[in-house]
Amino acid sequence: MDARLHHLPGLRYFEVAARLNSYSRAADELFVSQAAVSQKIRQLEDGLACKLFVRDGREMRLTEQGKILYKHVSQGLEQIVTGLNQIQSEPVEGLLCVSSTPSFASRWLLPRLWKFSTQHPNIPIRILTSCDAPNLKQGAADLAIWQGEELELTTENKLQKRFLFEETIYPFCSPHLAKAINLTKPEQLLNCWLIHYESGGYPWQSWFAQAGVTMNKESVQWMDVSTFDHAMNAVMAGHGACLASDSLASDYVERGLLIKPFDIGMTPGIQFNLFYDESSPRRDRIAAFSNWLHSEIAE
Repeated sequence: MDARLHHLPGLRYFEVAARLNSYSRAADELFVSQAAVSQKIRQLEDGLACKLFVRDGREMRLTEQGKILYKHVSQGLEQIVTGLNQIQSEPVEGLLCVSSTPSFASRWLLPRLWKFSTQHPNIPIRILTSCDAPNLKQGAADLAIWQGEELELTTENKLQKRFLFEETIYPFCSPHLAKAINLTKPEQLLNCWLIHYESGGYPWQSWFAQAGVTMNKESVQWMDVSTFDHAMNAVMAGHGACLASDSLASDYVERGLLIKPFDIGMTPGIQFNLFYDESSPRRDRIAAFSNWLHSEIAE
């Protein structure tokens, strides 16, 4: 057996640090101190007689040797996890970690989640929200509800995708703004602040094109925010307009905080899909949650 395999503990630390580009974030995932991660990486570099990381501001970047090693180490660990999953299967009862964008979690999933808990009281749900795509092979999430059609969907990692639903996209603004500018034509929105949030990705250019309006991206006023909730707060305060779907904005409309000034929808709109690892040891739990999701959508 290759003597270098005694570096296996260090390779685990290396994989996490390389995947996250950070010793501190690796320490959080591994539940150890940052000093412990740094020490393990240094021991690994000394043992292999090559530099694996270089510091780039607050992040750690892989060297060329590090990139080569990371590719093979990550593949190797995935194969080990797949093998373990195939010989072990957890019972239906137990924790299930669900990853989603902040907007979908707060506006769609959380208000309905009590129904799943009523049907499956022995499956507690942990919601993980992020605008970054989760790693379903080695991360904390067991499944992901994601906007769009791609999430590391390759034959090698065997992620499964199940379509949930697609919604048309409309502009929303506050009643105060609509009244102040006497909003009656789509082109008037070109004179307002256009709000864009990271987890949305809905292009205003596409909506204006659907409305038959020519848009010069350089001449409009933009505001970029990190989450849908931030976008909604800005819009409800009268600070421009935002693109969203009916399910994400409907309760604001019902409470009179927002209006949909034009019934001009952008299609195709926003698509939500469910992604999961078919070899996960929690596959029975995932199936229970997936079946509930589809029944909830069907209603």
